[in-house]
Amino acid sequence: MYTLKNDILKIAVKKTGAELCKIESIKNNIEFIWNANPDIWGSFAPNLFPIIGALKDDTYFLKNKAYKLPKHGFVRHNQDIILDKQTENCLSFKLTNNASLLKVYPFKFEFYIAFKLIDNTLEVCHTIKNIDDQPIYFSVGGHPAFKCPVFDNESYNDYNLEFEHIESSKTHLINMENGLISSKTKSVFNDSKTLPLRHDLFNEDALIFKDLKSKKVSLKSNLNGEILSVSYHDFDYLGIWAKPNGDYVCIEPWLGIAAHEDTNQDLTTKEGIIKLEAENTFKASYSIEISKAHLL
Repeated sequence: MYTLKNDILKIAVKKTGAELCKIESIKNNIEFIWNANPDIWGSFAPNLFPIIGALKDDTYFLKNKAYKLPKHGFVRHNQDIILDKQTENCLSFKLTNNASLLKVYPFKFEFYIAFKLIDNTLEVCHTIKNIDDQPIYFSVGGHPAFKCPVFDNESYNDYNLEFEHIESSKTHLINMENGLISSKTKSVFNDSKTLPLRHDLFNEDALIFKDLKSKKVSLKSNLNGEILSVSYHDFDYLGIWAKPNGDYVCIEPWLGIAAHEDTNQDLTTKEGIIKLEAENTFKASYSIEISKAHLL
């Protein structure tokens, strides 16, 4: 485990999966990241690459050859990730293709994820380098789980998500049997900026949005005001999720999405897939800002 701190916040990142596992106030020791209770959901903030969500039969095709990848790819839980650089305010981790990865993902790449701590904000920066002589195809995203409720005098129903703009976007429903995106949608906003949290909101799995106007969403308590906000200007999709019995909420910026039920399983034409030409570099970042009111 690696740590960073300044006068305001302390963060910790596990070497395995380069997974963020702590954002804590220095002055009052308030923790903002879910505790990864294994009886409910044993993760803190997985990193998603080179796919997001599930593939049909965990399989994709490239040049008529079948390859297997687990849900959300192979960065989460990966023990081959190394600490690439550490400075006073930044931890950067690296994963490079190896013999075992080439069997499931036949591209030469370097994946970097950096955590930059600036005042009361944590910036999470993804960099993918194509070191192959052919284009590579991937999706990338985050899955941070935020503690909810944060304070002892609150319940889950005291919380809501507030978006920066009034929204009418519909969630794209997931087939609960196979984890694939169905053709069905469901209204959740009703031309509002606010999404009240309740455990049964996730009975049908994640809320998946493709066309939000907002690029920032805040976690707010009816009793204690704004807790934190997530800004995701580099990302086209947003997932909101929790286990129905979990006291947390995941705010997930994505570049990519799970496979559709009617997929032909061709990686190169998968919705949201990014094509990166040989010897090129791709970057995308999101940030987590902790409300100063809870850092005093």
